[in-house]
Amino acid sequence: MSMEKSDIRRKIKNLRMMLLEREKESAAEEVFSQLEKTAAFIMADNILMYHSLPDELSTIRFLKKWHDRKNFFLPRVNGVNLEILPYEESRLELGSFHIEEPTGDNVADVEDIELMIIPAVAFDRKGNRLGRGKGFYDRLLATSKATKIGVGYEFQLFDSIPSEPHDMAMDMIITQKTIIKM
Repeated sequence: MSMEKSDIRRKIKNLRMMLLEREKESAAEEVFSQLEKTAAFIMADNILMYHSLPDELSTIRFLKKWHDRKNFFLPRVNGVNLEILPYEESRLELGSFHIEEPTGDNVADVEDIELMIIPAVAFDRKGNRLGRGKGFYDRLLATSKATKIGVGYEFQLFDSIPSEPHDMAMDMIITQKTIIKM
């Protein structure tokens, strides 16, 4: 019996709200230390990260740790699309959904991105991703040949979630307990 997207979103929202600060920290630590060991990360120079919302695995430490060795980029909402800009800590401001976004107009070419680290509401073991329902990432991913790694908490991983033809699948998923390569 598969759950509806709205049920999954509701269930995950409740689970995220129950997380303790130290659970959030240790999960982020675990996930990103696994990410650092992947060939995709080691070999990539240009990496799309995300600037975490309070209910997402925090990327803040990871960005700080690696920003002088990797070229990080962050998404910025522009209308119905995401554009990509270089990450510079000093040039972030709150954007459309109260997410910190890069400022300026030096928009990067998505084709230069070799690796994308992508958050979600839920993933399944086949690499399907359920987002917040606005389709921003699907539109961006459709234009990219980059390796796509989904990151999240173990409870965001399902055996199967509803997927549609326009949903873009991940190449790999990392939670604090599981690593799945497609």
